[in-house]
Amino acid sequence: MSSLIYSVNPWLVAVGLNTILLGLAWIAPKKLLTPAGLFHAWFLAILIWVTLGWQGYAVVMFYFLVGSGVTRIGMAQKEAEGIAEKRSGARGPENVWGSALTGALCALGVGIINSGFIVPSAQFLVPNTSAALSTSLQSLLWLGYVASFSTKLADTTASEVGKAYGKSTFLITTFQPVPRGTEGAVSLEGTLAGIVASVAIAFVGWGVGLIDLLGVAWCVLAAFIATNLESVIGATLQSKYTWLTNEVVNIFNTLIGAIAAVLLAWTWISIIK
Repeated sequence: MSSLIYSVNPWLVAVGLNTILLGLAWIAPKKLLTPAGLFHAWFLAILIWVTLGWQGYAVVMFYFLVGSGVTRIGMAQKEAEGIAEKRSGARGPENVWGSALTGALCALGVGIINSGFIVPSAQFLVPNTSAALSTSLQSLLWLGYVASFSTKLADTTASEVGKAYGKSTFLITTFQPVPRGTEGAVSLEGTLAGIVASVAIAFVGWGVGLIDLLGVAWCVLAAFIATNLESVIGATLQSKYTWLTNEVVNIFNTLIGAIAAVLLAWTWISIIK
């Protein structure tokens, strides 16, 4: 079956598969995306399939389905308290790219390497051949891709579980008690749930062969670092700058997660060598 898929033009497979899914999502009674969000997600899914194949597609679909599910945890209660996501959790274009821009850039980087347009020339990773360097750089982009979604799922899960079940929420910068849903607030329940979510999606990345078991550890650690830094940004900067919306913060969050995972892996490789 997999050989048949790879023998067909990946663009045709990607467009056909995602157009079918777009149609099903359009008529589904429970809307996970707005109409505009559907078309942006359609484009993103095609990009991921073409550059990373079904392996990368599995990771982003896991994020989307689980992330949409946890957003609806305790929805009635969160809506009553005024701390629920807008549109009852249905994602628009801004949510799609806020969550996936970093991952899409990593996937695009892999696509460029595989296309042969760019062959890295600077020997800064593997002091052998440019082909070996290309492979190493591609592996780091795979890691950054998985880490970006591990970070975002950790953030989404921590936030939604914390708002629904957090018994005590504290501002991350002062550790003073604050109401649930406050920007920069953290809870034990949410933090633990976020860690579990990051582990789960990192293992999906390992299961499909994008990262190894050590990469799982880097993704989980990077997600923890990035999620807490995102809370610091929310507590200190977000209210001061109108352009620093939740979606922009999400981009910074996933970018920090991807960079942290790559730096952790790079540092580890340097140490063991």
